[in-house]
Amino acid sequence: MFIQIVGVGKLKEKYLVQGIAEYAKRLGPYVKFEMLEVPDEKAPENMSEAEIRQVKEREGERLLALIKSEAHVIALAIDGKLWSSEELAAELDKLATYGTSHVVFVIGGSNGLSDAVLRRAQQKLSFGRMTLPHQLMRLVLVEQIYRAVKINRGEPYHK
Repeated sequence: MFIQIVGVGKLKEKYLVQGIAEYAKRLGPYVKFEMLEVPDEKAPENMSEAEIRQVKEREGERLLALIKSEAHVIALAIDGKLWSSEELAAELDKLATYGTSHVVFVIGGSNGLSDAVLRRAQQKLSFGRMTLPHQLMRLVLVEQIYRAVKINRGEPYHK
């Protein structure tokens, strides 16, 4: 299975880069894993709704350009489904079993994802109603993917 995380913005914090690198290394024996970044759109702090939509659209175009047509896309969105770690594992297992070998998780920027990206997604996943920094979300997500892989293999880690 090939799993990608595609996100907006460059990771700058050393602790996030190191944490993601550690989980990517741990995933190596089990799946092909890749993390891709697109530049975030420079924008002022106080934007109108129209300006926010424009920023999301420009970032969304960059994200969509990296997603292959055959990929199964799971967008991280606050209004998505809440899955437990076991449910994420079951979903990845189901996708692999039924021939979907390429899964892309998409994480938007600080303003979220564009409508075009949400339409492209086959599923929307939420990690809860709390707002988390989109860069921290990458670390949380890659850890959960690793946990899911371990659950599916019946190996210890997820307790």
